[in-house]
Amino acid sequence: MAGNKLFVGGLSWNTDDNGLKDAFERFGEVVEAKVITDRDTGRSRGFGFVTFAEGESASKAVEEMDGTDLDGRTIRVNEAHDKPRGGGGGGGGRGGGGGRW
Repeated sequence: MAGNKLFVGGLSWNTDDNGLKDAFERFGEVVEAKVITDRDTGRSRGFGFVTFAEGESASKAVEEMDGTDLDGRTIRVNEAHDKPRGGGGGGGGRGGGGGRW
């Protein structure tokens, strides 16, 4: 595992940034713990990200936390992969032919 940023899914609506950090800091220095919230309602979207200072800490956290219980919910923990952000949306500008050409 190369990265030090983890995706944490299946979070309880009650888990906040501090609760997420508290759950993971026993594995090493947590640089950031962020629960993603809905822009309009401010309510948790049920997932978040934890960034460690060192990749070794992240690897250990995945091993020990994936499939465990946090605030009454079974969470999924794996390495975060940044999604490429396209400009404008719409699928790449090559038409809708399904890639058969």
